[in-house]
Amino acid sequence: MKQHILLIEDNLEIRENTAEILELANYRVTTAENGKLGVEAALKEHPDLIICDVMMPVLDGYGVLHLLNKNAGLEGIPFIFLTAKSERSDLRKGMEMGADDYITKPFTDIELLN
Repeated sequence: MKQHILLIEDNLEIRENTAEILELANYRVTTAENGKLGVEAALKEHPDLIICDVMMPVLDGYGVLHLLNKNAGLEGIPFIFLTAKSERSDLRKGMEMGADDYITKPFTDIELLN
């Protein structure tokens, strides 16, 4: 069975390109265009991994991680932030909240798949 990844990203082009890279690498991908829809998808789908943009309308990535951490059924799912921000304070905040890793945009296919 394919590993299931939830991709939460508000930028359509980045969302589609990232999903395509993951699908070509044989992952099943569910996408959401904002944090609120991403949390709803996580609750419904229980993915194996969540990749989430930090800066989004409606609910940002930090809010997504905070809500997921409060849900007992989702607490063990690995969480990777996808962000254009490379500030150390942002990296630290995400890691302190429980994120497993960070990928800084722009990124290569290899960086994403590793």
